[in-house]
Amino acid sequence: MDDDTSKQLVEDSTRGDRRALEALLLRHVDYLRAFVRLRCGRLVRARESHSDIVQSVCREVLQDLGAFEYRGEAAFRHWLCQAARRKIIDRVRHLSAARRDPAREVAADADSAAALAASYGQVASPSEHVAAHELLERVEGAMARLRPDDREIITLARVVGLPHAEIANATGRSPSAVKVHLSRALARLSRYLPDAG
Repeated sequence: MDDDTSKQLVEDSTRGDRRALEALLLRHVDYLRAFVRLRCGRLVRARESHSDIVQSVCREVLQDLGAFEYRGEAAFRHWLCQAARRKIIDRVRHLSAARRDPAREVAADADSAAALAASYGQVASPSEHVAAHELLERVEGAMARLRPDDREIITLARVVGLPHAEIANATGRSPSAVKVHLSRALARLSRYLPDAG
């Protein structure tokens, strides 16, 4: 899908076109889901389903879509991820303030790696599901071991897909500093994923 088509989908969605809205969400939901999975800390992950957070973000974003000025795929994805970041922060505050007892809550595992892999049941074998689950756990575990600024820059570059100049604007760095930091962060990540290739 080209950028002009995405722009048209945003415009049509703001006018209430349900099909355009569905196509727009399908275009970006995987990026949003990956962002949420990588950004949720242990507290939120233990008590919230990633799918519930993604669904909530989509619902809220769609209410605000009329105020969005489309400036390209990466900018739209970044806008979605900023909404997800705010949602995650809100959930952390809520869960921390409520001091909920995790033993009394049902673990939200609807968005587990197995559930994600099961959605590909028509194209993947059981062994491929296991491999996907293991890879997902390794990548998320390795990302969790990184410093927050390393996770941020890798997520913005590789999940959201922002160019270095936009990452620079979002993080208060120069584009050349972003390039260097990204390279170093990826090197640190690779140390935690030695056999990932």
